[in-house]
Amino acid sequence: MASDFPFTVPAELESTLRLKTVQYFVIKRPWLDLYGINVRPVAPVGSASRKPYVDPALIHRSLPDELLFEVFARMTPYDLGRASCVCRKWRYTVRNPVFWRNACLKAWQVSGVVENYKILQSKYEGSWRKMWLFRPRVRTDGLYVSRNTYIRVGVAEWKVTNPVHVVCYFRYMRFFPSGRFLYKNSSQKIKDVAKCMNFRASKADCVFGGHYTILDDKVETAVLYPGMRPTVLRIRLRLRGTTEGANNRMDLLSLVTSGVNSNEVDNHNEDILGVVEGWQDDETHNPDVPAVSHKRGMTPFVFVPFEQVETSVLNLPVDKMDYFVPG
Repeated sequence: MASDFPFTVPAELESTLRLKTVQYFVIKRPWLDLYGINVRPVAPVGSASRKPYVDPALIHRSLPDELLFEVFARMTPYDLGRASCVCRKWRYTVRNPVFWRNACLKAWQVSGVVENYKILQSKYEGSWRKMWLFRPRVRTDGLYVSRNTYIRVGVAEWKVTNPVHVVCYFRYMRFFPSGRFLYKNSSQKIKDVAKCMNFRASKADCVFGGHYTILDDKVETAVLYPGMRPTVLRIRLRLRGTTEGANNRMDLLSLVTSGVNSNEVDNHNEDILGVVEGWQDDETHNPDVPAVSHKRGMTPFVFVPFEQVETSVLNLPVDKMDYFVPG
């Protein structure tokens, strides 16, 4: 379902990182340099520190540190954050830079390994964990949802009443680390849409694939609506978060639809963002499809993790939630 391609780390960068990892675990004691760094301080006779330390936690006595490391290596960064709240030992283990290096290289794999190392040293003081927290990124473990409503006048009956209907629809976006994303515009609830937001979705699901780029906190996307008159949807967004490193909100800066010639796009999997790069907002390459800059339905996107799609408040009907403030 995801199109994440494997990444490789150059040999010289891997050796440098391994050295820093070793230095992370080695505690330097200047007062022991005379005897060697491996000499352990001796506690006074009769003190409690002379007794062998036995971890009271059953999981720590049963699970070796090597296996604990392997378990953490297979967890997502957000699960690592939760695990660090369990105890002091887990918190110290989770701060291993290897975990955060893998997360960063996967999240920004489009930038390339060498470029990520340059950004790490120049902006984040060589800390992968700090880079994960403070560098803007799109989240790939859920869906970004924009809930929009508008008023539609109904049909007057007997010339007495003129009913008004509140229409609710959603914009769904799912991002992948490889630079691709999925887009769907529907009135369905998020618990129903989350099942079909993958690259195996059928035409009946109306899920369209596109490409995106991210520069600082700005995200630019483009998706192609195929058909007799192909239409390009260009969306510009700005990333932000309700807390540090959350990246759970995206403000919709502009939304433009314009026409494109069929000979400009050979297949649906082509990078449509590269085709429209440099286009003006009022530019179209098909006279039958004018360029339109939309001003309505510009509600910010809210991020919903996959484990919360069933319980999200966005599943509530209009009569129970007539408005929604994303924050």
